[in-house]
Amino acid sequence: MADMSASANVAMTHLVPLAKELDENKVTPGVLGFIVFAVMALAVWALMKSMNRHMGKVDFTEPEAAPGGTPAQGSASK
Repeated sequence: MADMSASANVAMTHLVPLAKELDENKVTPGVLGFIVFAVMALAVWALMKSMNRHMGKVDFTEPEAAPGGTPAQGSASK
């Protein structure tokens, strides 16, 4: 056990000066931030792909007017 505390003491004396060199005002997102961003980007890509597929199925042609100049059913205006 004495060896463990001595090695921990040596490690602490070497790591404390390194910690003082870090800028305390600088915050970075790290690996977790990158993973969250990547998952969100993949989700947006999948949603856009799905939207394009569904928009391809939509029929954009309008029904022709009924004979006599009256509008087709369903578009009655009052």
